[in-house]
Amino acid sequence: MNNGSTVAQVMRRLPVSALTILVGAMAMGANGKCAGLGADFAAETGPVRRELHSSGYAPMVEDVADTSRDVKALNFHSVRTHDLARINEGQRVVDAHFIFPLPHLDASDPSNYYFEPTDYLLGLSRDIGLKIFYRLGTSIEHSGATHFNARIPDDIDKMVETFAGTVRHYNQGWANGKRWGIKYWEIWNEPDNDNCMWCLAGKSDAETAEVRQKLFVELFVKTLKRLKGEFPDIKVGGPALCWWDEPYLRAILDGCREAGVAPDFISWHYYGSIPEDLIEQAEAARRICDEYGFTDCELVNDEWHFLGEGGFAALRSADPAVQERVWSGPRSHNGIDSSCFALSVLSRLQTSKYSQAFYYGCRHTGAWGYMDDFGNKYKVWHALKAFGQLMAECATLCESTHEGTVATFAAKSADGKTGWLLVSDYGGTAKEIIVDVRNAGTPVSAAILDHERDFAPARMKLDGNCLTLTKELAGSAAFLVKFDRSNL
Repeated sequence: MNNGSTVAQVMRRLPVSALTILVGAMAMGANGKCAGLGADFAAETGPVRRELHSSGYAPMVEDVADTSRDVKALNFHSVRTHDLARINEGQRVVDAHFIFPLPHLDASDPSNYYFEPTDYLLGLSRDIGLKIFYRLGTSIEHSGATHFNARIPDDIDKMVETFAGTVRHYNQGWANGKRWGIKYWEIWNEPDNDNCMWCLAGKSDAETAEVRQKLFVELFVKTLKRLKGEFPDIKVGGPALCWWDEPYLRAILDGCREAGVAPDFISWHYYGSIPEDLIEQAEAARRICDEYGFTDCELVNDEWHFLGEGGFAALRSADPAVQERVWSGPRSHNGIDSSCFALSVLSRLQTSKYSQAFYYGCRHTGAWGYMDDFGNKYKVWHALKAFGQLMAECATLCESTHEGTVATFAAKSADGKTGWLLVSDYGGTAKEIIVDVRNAGTPVSAAILDHERDFAPARMKLDGNCLTLTKELAGSAAFLVKFDRSNL
């Protein structure tokens, strides 16, 4: 797929003859029956939820034109601001220690804040249509036992006041600020991440886990009460736990309940290889929040990414054999397995309990980027871009099913005249995938994403309602099928 092309443009350029479409019965009302996967374009389940296709990717202060073009092409709904300081080297942006650099000064005096570069950076994201999901606190600090920015503040009350100053600047024009109406404000990031994010100076994290958790609950509750008191229309939550950590979450919810305040959302991260686990975590979170009486609390996964065999250690390994597996071939970190994992997650998120979700990335190149150092796009780039364009083309979600390694996404355009079916087989061994498509219309085109192709013309056979999609290679693959429904 060319970087400047939308899914619809690509599909229009594909001649039907090149698709090897073999049609057994063109009328979708034929009596052919299929077992297993299904998609019914007459069964509407609600609007397409664009807010579940978001990320940490944002235009950079440097390379503005290139990064703005790349991020806009992915068509995310929102950008989460965590780690933006790490990818804008030398710029004092977003993080609390840049916004309010001298903690002994008066937090009520606007002259003690430094907003200008963050104003510019967030403006770049707004210019390409992204909403802002603002993380209050600091970016991650991989500095071993020595910390400067991720230390627990000496004065928690002062930090809470600087958070209020930040919201006031961006939503009420304070300190020569903006009136952007940023809705979501997240308290910190990964306080449960030892040696990286919420640390006591000169102390071992292992020795101080209980103390650190207690201090974080204090920060969380005080921030929640302070911000909701002055800005009742915003949504405040967090804490972006580094994994689904139920005991830590319950400690925070206990603190909120005791203080008589309710979080607007809770958030956590997922790095792994099982799409169903990410979805099931939201089910568990919903039960827990309801148990506490926080029935309106939204659920947000604001960092998720494929993490294959060997985990984070493999990504950092100096072993050539491990590097080959992690960075080359179908199972690589941003290869076809990762791409079909991402499409499977994005498809399942549409009917999940989550209210927002953010793919991680942040840095444009490298392990957590979408391209290498030479600007060559990773396989996962094409997957994210295709789903982003589906978010632009589609308005109404239709009923579809998942089975085994295969996830589906079915949706229609706003006028109902065009249907789209995305089929993602993550790690499956079957050569063919069969879907029972009902009320879809006439098939127009099909494209495949696999280890060698980036949504190239695909082989498709339609027999009654039975749609058969054929892989060219073994392993993971995704298919995108377009239907003309104008005559229905």
